[in-house]
Amino acid sequence: MAIKLCCFPKDPLEDVETWSESVDKILSCKAGQIAFREFLKSEYSEENILFWLACEEYKKIKAVPEMISSANRIYSEFVQTEAPRQINIDCSTRENITKNISQPSLTSFDTAQKLIYSLMARDCYPRFLKSNIYQGLLRRTDSR
Repeated sequence: MAIKLCCFPKDPLEDVETWSESVDKILSCKAGQIAFREFLKSEYSEENILFWLACEEYKKIKAVPEMISSANRIYSEFVQTEAPRQINIDCSTRENITKNISQPSLTSFDTAQKLIYSLMARDCYPRFLKSNIYQGLLRRTDSR
């Protein structure tokens, strides 16, 4: 599976080797996010990184109307029961978000985001490092 890594200010493959250091390294790199997302898509768990990224953007919001709108979008897309991209979180976390969604704060999704981060770090990330996607990118950097 070829991943298109274009439109980057520097060669995105420069960082490929560092991605194996930690899940933070891959999540802090745009090309890493793309590669990891492609892997998660192949495992039918793309909602994890999409939710994590949505939470990262959400925490940057300053205006209350925008925060409310974004919180509702994240909730309806990822959190509520039967959401199109429902994330795998425990009932009490889901209930807590549901209870407070009418008055969201910048920390509304923190617990769920930590759970999803932990799931990706513990479960998905080690498989990504062994995947054809990552191994193929490593080979491309070695052959340069």
